Amino acid sequence: MLPYAADSLEPRSGQAPIRRVLVVDDSPLQLKILSSMLQRWGLEVSQAQSGAEALQVCDRLRPDAVLSDWMMPGMDGLEFCRRFRTQCGERYGYFILLTSKSDKAEIARGLDAGADDFLTKPVNAGELRARINAGARILQMQRQLSATLGRLQAAYDAVDRDLRQARTIQEALVPRRSRRIGASQVSLLLKPCGHVGGDLVGSFSHCERSVGLYSIDVSGHGITSALMTARIAGLLGGDFPDQNIALERIVHGTLFRPPEEVARRLNDRLVADPGVEEYLTMAYAVADLDSGKVELVQAGHPPPLLLHAGGGADFVGQGGLPVGLIPGARFERLSLQLRPGDRLLLYSDGITEALMPDGRQLDLAGLRALALEVQGQGTEYLDDLFWRLTQRTRSGVRLEDDVSAALLEFGGIQA
Repeated sequence: MLPYAADSLEPRSGQAPIRRVLVVDDSPLQLKILSSMLQRWGLEVSQAQSGAEALQVCDRLRPDAVLSDWMMPGMDGLEFCRRFRTQCGERYGYFILLTSKSDKAEIARGLDAGADDFLTKPVNAGELRARINAGARILQMQRQLSATLGRLQAAYDAVDRDLRQARTIQEALVPRRSRRIGASQVSLLLKPCGHVGGDLVGSFSHCERSVGLYSIDVSGHGITSALMTARIAGLLGGDFPDQNIALERIVHGTLFRPPEEVARRLNDRLVADPGVEEYLTMAYAVADLDSGKVELVQAGHPPPLLLHAGGGADFVGQGGLPVGLIPGARFERLSLQLRPGDRLLLYSDGITEALMPDGRQLDLAGLRALALEVQGQGTEYLDDLFWRLTQRTRSGVRLEDDVSAALLEFGGIQA
């Protein structure tokens, strides 16, 4: 449907997309003829006899459409069109070039300069009206699109603000990146690849003789995964031991539940939730800081890396089932012995699956080599590990998955 009636340029309903038209021609006669046609159709017409004058008029009136002669002394129609496009910015104006040229190469030049349409001189009234109607349809669609994009941008900005706040909340799930317990130390690293992520690391302790630490990776990315990590953080938090499912209250104190039981409890809770399709992988360890004995469970998570004080490193574990995927799943307990100076690294697959410049993943062998070359202790060690990883990846500092790690540095029995 045309935005104007067939015998005039009056809008059928609402405000017409084209109301103000600028006519540019160095011929006073042509200006008079074209202006008369347009005014007869109810349009507001302005005139200019040169490109420079036309730019001044455009700056003042912002016309909806322009009819400009191609051949003019000084600034021709092509140059005027280019400057008009620059001057208009985001507010689009329909531009018609008046020309006697019909060569395809010349028409291409006009289109490259920013012209929307062409009219051959002398101008036919019926053809001019048809071109104006075509321009009105295009402007109407363009302005509707701009309005839609504006609403989308506003919605995006609102979501972006919410996601930034969500990131702040998620960062609060790891309030302390490092904590010293006796002669040992636990350090944490959490680097979401987007605003929020599905990785979670943490530690908790009810005394100076033992500590629990975990690395968790929820399936998927984004808000849903982040909500799941928030829920898990509440179940394994250290600030409220009474709510921590890894701790058991007894008459004379608190004990750590066996790691495999913690994984089973988490699995039962997640499987029982209706409508929740997400699952998680987890490496969870409990360390006796007097003896150096560590008991852990590997539930579908990458195998923990044991870095020996005297050099070398070994991976621990063979895999296991993820948590929340299969009802009634059972998990196996692993045990290892730490020596003073040993380090235990729990990490997410965002490290081992990081893509290298040749398209291959870093993999376990690459992580072992990377971990052995990193220097420093505590958070300095983890920050250096992350920095070196970003230098090796195909995309530089931008990683395609969340990266997280928890590091236990065993200092031996404190004197």
